[in-house]
Amino acid sequence: MTNHDIDNNKKLVPLVPDLHDTALTAALLRALDNKTKPVGALGRLEALALRIGQVLGSTEPRLASPQMLVCAGDHGLAARGVSAYPSDVTWQMVHNFLQGGAAVSVLARQHGLALTVVDCGVRHDFEPQPGLLIRKVAPGTADASAGPAMTMAQCEAAIENGRAIVRELPGNVLLLGEMGIGNTSAASMLLSRLCAIPLETCVGNGTGLDTAGLARKQAVLAEVLALHEGANSPLEALAAFGGFEIATLVGAVLEAALQRRVIVVDGFITGAAVLVAHALQPHVVQRCVASHESAEPGHALMLRHLGLVPLLRLELRLGEGSGAALAWPLLESATRILREMASFESAGVSRKDGDEQGGRQ
Repeated sequence: MTNHDIDNNKKLVPLVPDLHDTALTAALLRALDNKTKPVGALGRLEALALRIGQVLGSTEPRLASPQMLVCAGDHGLAARGVSAYPSDVTWQMVHNFLQGGAAVSVLARQHGLALTVVDCGVRHDFEPQPGLLIRKVAPGTADASAGPAMTMAQCEAAIENGRAIVRELPGNVLLLGEMGIGNTSAASMLLSRLCAIPLETCVGNGTGLDTAGLARKQAVLAEVLALHEGANSPLEALAAFGGFEIATLVGAVLEAALQRRVIVVDGFITGAAVLVAHALQPHVVQRCVASHESAEPGHALMLRHLGLVPLLRLELRLGEGSGAALAWPLLESATRILREMASFESAGVSRKDGDEQGGRQ
């Protein structure tokens, strides 16, 4: 980490404390084990309930005012043909989000999730409208194959925007979403650089590249990584590879972690934001729930590095926050199990023979 990073960490990056609480964890496990079921019979739903209880600091947690935050930005590198879709799709999809026609819009509506869309750096001028926050750092990042995608000042501004946005949102749950043509390229390079993983294992078809397109994408990203070989710290890598929506999400993750909100991570791109935030403040991952494992090949590697186990495996590769929204009912179920399911004592149900006290063997 450079002196620049250290100095700016003091301003940008809050200290995110360790959530480890032996007494709380023991109380949560006792509560789960004393429910009217064999110990561990609800499988990973119990692990999810434990995680939520630890984040919210309660054996009877309640999820309040869940916020779906979709950050959008354009990438200059898209001009190099790293995506199957033109850059105009970014702003067109922002309109689709706001008009209620996108997958994340439908799913947020279905599950009662408040949807906020943020223009972090889209190459389009939007009229003010409900559900849209305009926090445009610039109209798209620069071409990372010619220089850094963002200046350090732009990167810092986007991170601070993310923190400020979360400070204004109610609730104790933040679900992450994104939109930005070319952003799987940025995520792939961040994964490769920050985790020292060979690039070829990090890069996938993104929005649907064919074999020739994937080969071109791999070649372009290798060129960009070589150009920015000195960008090794989290902030330097983020500035080098972009984009504004990822940097804004980094700030959102840091602030949500500081506030002890449950952070529901979507797919590869929002995972890249968590990856950067984790590199800056490792304890942020204690507040995170991985909604799913996407079809993008680097995502499984990313989750493994973060120590997160996905709730769903549906071969999703859409982004937007769609996987986070699909996983939302599982979080609600996990908290209801803790709050509403009867104990052996309250229900007058006998335990198994030899298990008078309950608990894990």
